[in-house]
Amino acid sequence: MKSINSFKLGIIALTIILLPACTKDFEEENYDPNAITSVTPDLLLPGILRSSVSQMVSEGWGTGNLVVQHTAKYQFVDEDRYLWGNKSGLWNSMYSTLRDVNVLIDLSETSNQPEYKGIALIMKSWMFSILTDAYGDVPYTEATKALEGIFTPKYDPQEQIYEGILQDLEEANALLATSNGVPRGDLIYQGNLLKWRKLANSLKLRYLMRISDRKDVKTAMQAILDDPSTYPVFENNTDDGVYTYYAAAPNQFPNYTMRIGSFDEVRLSQKMESTLEAFNDPRITVFARPTSASANTSTPVYTGMPNGLSDTEALNYNGGSNNISRIGQLYFEGSITPEGLQVAKGYIMAYPELQFILAEAASKNLISTGKTAQQYYEDGIRGSFIYFNEPMPAGYLTRIGVAFNEATALKQIGTQKWIALFFSGLEAWFDWRRTGEPTIIPGPDNQNNNRVPVRYKYPLNEQSQNAENLQAAIQRQGPDDINTKVWWDKQ
Repeated sequence: MKSINSFKLGIIALTIILLPACTKDFEEENYDPNAITSVTPDLLLPGILRSSVSQMVSEGWGTGNLVVQHTAKYQFVDEDRYLWGNKSGLWNSMYSTLRDVNVLIDLSETSNQPEYKGIALIMKSWMFSILTDAYGDVPYTEATKALEGIFTPKYDPQEQIYEGILQDLEEANALLATSNGVPRGDLIYQGNLLKWRKLANSLKLRYLMRISDRKDVKTAMQAILDDPSTYPVFENNTDDGVYTYYAAAPNQFPNYTMRIGSFDEVRLSQKMESTLEAFNDPRITVFARPTSASANTSTPVYTGMPNGLSDTEALNYNGGSNNISRIGQLYFEGSITPEGLQVAKGYIMAYPELQFILAEAASKNLISTGKTAQQYYEDGIRGSFIYFNEPMPAGYLTRIGVAFNEATALKQIGTQKWIALFFSGLEAWFDWRRTGEPTIIPGPDNQNNNRVPVRYKYPLNEQSQNAENLQAAIQRQGPDDINTKVWWDKQ
């Protein structure tokens, strides 16, 4: 026993002697000259853009395309039948990214780089619009302020959130108009601040139209269009606010890494197929593939399936999967085609959508610009064909159902906008809730009493972590279910 204790004492003594020598050089020996020791705006920006846009791609695939009947579910059909569970992914992802947006704003101010703040305000506006349009009243003024001791943020009324969104876009445009910096890490416009300004003002027109049934937006919309030098907007498809994915990870289109079985659970919808077939519209060849049974024949067939079928009915529809069109290869294995040919993009806003907004505004006499509703409408269609890299057939604009008719203008604008918003995340759903165009009829086996959902339910973890503020929002807004309309949707 003594010999063991003596040995231990010897080890301790040796450690004491050597410890200063070890710790003396510890910092020097463990210094990594390539390590990042401080965060700068250009390091934060790419992650903000990638994570927020990719989340919307996922929402589009899993919910957005289905609920507006761009696509339908062939297997695992609960989502298509409106059996919507806890949709916390959007909430968690956006608020997590918004924390980085706040950091980016702070860094841009301390480093005197206003170009980063301008971009951050645009992304903040876009992300909060998605959150409030999906859920209704959400934390806004007190959101992402845990470092300030706010762990249970209040929920702001949607009307006030929209006021903040429009103010931030106004500030962003002004900041970018006077900034001379060139932001690095810009994966959307590669540092072109004029294009960011066009996105800001085009988004502002989107959001003014969004609230137009509750607010008088005529003066605000006209002010933007009357002063293009102060408020530039999208002029053509080169201004599109989209995230273009690349062939190499981590910038691949999210669907590219999906299992083929998971990809094939989603098929072309009967609603989209019948609409495009009625117009003899070649965009169907982008959105979908010929049925497997007809793919190698001289007469390829595109067949969509109804939304909202039961599991058994979906699996057996039209004789099985070989007779139902899969989604186009450009949204899966072909999504890493060379830049310039891609149609699989991360969507924020694009030129065609703006043209349809202006067509609607002109048709409702909300704006006067010297262009007619018909001209905006036709420019939107042309822009959509360009966006999907599909030549527009000669005479398309004069076809039955496409040719502009004042008597059916809003229906036509809404239908062509719905087509143009294919795979745009949740934007097509948000817009459909406002316009009701085109007509969407719940599937035969839907589980929501023949009603199309109009919002997401609040995440379950809010009930335990922020219950008091959540209940205040529910009391103000209405029951926490998928049929309670948000503020701008209530007539």
